[in-house]
Amino acid sequence: MKILTLAAALAMTLPVQAAQQSSTPASASAPASVATALLDRLDAHDYTGAEAMFDARMAAAVPAAKLQGAWESLASKPLVRGTPVSRTRDGMSVVEIPLHGSVTELVAKVAIGADGRIAGFLIQPAAAPAAAPVAADATFTEQDFTLGSGATALPGTLSMPKSAAASHPVPAVVLVHGSGPNDRDETIGPNKPFVDIARGLAAQGIAVLRYEKRTRAHPSQLKGTALTIDAETTDDAVAAMAALRTTPGIDPKRVFVLGHSQGAMMAPRIALHDGHAAGVVLLAAPARKLLDILVEQNERLARMNDGKIDATEAAAIAKLRSQAAALRGTAPVADADTPMQEPATYWRSVDAVDPIADARKLRVPMLVLQGGRDIQVVQADSAQWHQAFGHTARVTFHGYPALNHLGIAGTGPGTLAEYAKPGHVDAQLIADVATWIRAH
Repeated sequence: MKILTLAAALAMTLPVQAAQQSSTPASASAPASVATALLDRLDAHDYTGAEAMFDARMAAAVPAAKLQGAWESLASKPLVRGTPVSRTRDGMSVVEIPLHGSVTELVAKVAIGADGRIAGFLIQPAAAPAAAPVAADATFTEQDFTLGSGATALPGTLSMPKSAAASHPVPAVVLVHGSGPNDRDETIGPNKPFVDIARGLAAQGIAVLRYEKRTRAHPSQLKGTALTIDAETTDDAVAAMAALRTTPGIDPKRVFVLGHSQGAMMAPRIALHDGHAAGVVLLAAPARKLLDILVEQNERLARMNDGKIDATEAAAIAKLRSQAAALRGTAPVADADTPMQEPATYWRSVDAVDPIADARKLRVPMLVLQGGRDIQVVQADSAQWHQAFGHTARVTFHGYPALNHLGIAGTGPGTLAEYAKPGHVDAQLIADVATWIRAH
């Protein structure tokens, strides 16, 4: 079964005791066998059998029903396992097993007591390798940039043209991530689209700020809150634009916002909240309700697997439809009964966003970019943007037949598997953005 949500990565956090001492390969060890058996049962949908492997505390905290909801909300399945590695500390073994998906890299951590019972279980995005350093002869530099202050600050990176100066201020762009707890580079498998865009624009004289998404940098700060899309995305992007306006060498009147995927859906709203944006760039922008797109994506990608929707896939899709209907009602909805187990407040705030209506309220230039091989935001969305703004002078459109959802070129029908292949955002797309920004 291949079920894709809009999340590029998803953490399923359950009680776990971490161990930090030396690690050794553990493919033949008893702890590794226990961890592997747990994943075998989850893959087989044997959630009662998986619960039976837990100790009393874990079984009480994560019964079979909750385990099922969490496991089946993973962003991309099936997941290919890597080699287990075991760490030990104070009689507790923690086994880490890499999980390679078509869209994302995850790691499963299983804590096992001396009695062989599982005392903790965690699935989270794997640590992404750092971006390669900037070439010494590049026409721009990169520097750390902190957005906000104190415990809620977000770490970021500012790509700054060397030509920038008080006497020669340059335009600037804030990059806004797609859905999920993205890092500043929007790392997906071996690809880092935001690194490509930031450095490509900086090389053409445009400053670019990218930063860690709040749900990645400070996930614990959002737990237990009435999370909304503005708290997750809008507010930080607006703060980033304001911060750039006070940065030496940047023209405060020429700060733009560039959103990708869900970030593109939010970009018009961000510009409205900011009130001073010089323009908006939309890359792979949804035009329809995200809950509807979520169901449609799962249907499409289930068929891509073998040309049909099997009973398990049909059940998962029916569950999504039911969850969406419940969220559009007025009754309370438990987190366990929502897509990806995000709070109902979050999904209802997302469902209230109308990107085309927001874009109509803007009076600034807008650039809309769409890949022809995109299997997540498809031509139905592109057609709605064209219908709404195709004859509007302030809106420019560019289509790229060979590009996928990440702006990376390929051949043939788009697939999930190509996200795991290294590539770079198309140079022509980046050049088109740079040309458009220089013209405004």
